[in-house]
Amino acid sequence: MTRVGFKQLQAKLEQLKVHERPKVIAAIAEACAHGDLKENAEYHAAKERQGFIEGQMVELENKLALSDIIDPSKVANNGRVIFGATLHLVDINSQETVIYQIVGEDEADIKQGKLSVTSPIAREAIGKKVGDSVVVKTPAGLREFRIIQIEYIA
Repeated sequence: MTRVGFKQLQAKLEQLKVHERPKVIAAIAEACAHGDLKENAEYHAAKERQGFIEGQMVELENKLALSDIIDPSKVANNGRVIFGATLHLVDINSQETVIYQIVGEDEADIKQGKLSVTSPIAREAIGKKVGDSVVVKTPAGLREFRIIQIEYIA
């Protein structure tokens, strides 16, 4: 994953540990104070939320522990598209220009121009150079893009 993606996962984990976990613990304590736990919907909802938060924390901790941070500015690229590269593409039909950074699955956010490395466009673009075409099959048919610029930004 990229350094930015790593930091985002760390921030999400910190949010869960520092804010969400204490809130749910307080909710459980408050629900316990109401008495009979067998028919206490607040208690069961809080326990379910606690399990969800704990599961998310374990998942994030594992991802962070197993992740490799890749800095595209320091990877030999020979002018080719690699993980972490930012692509400037032009749609051959509409002449619309789009910019995408190829990132890990956990970082992907199409609205922010972050494209998963497993997406059809990224899979097709990896290894190509400026001037090469990227043809992607979509529900509306084939779309063709031309790579007009590749950036390797940290």
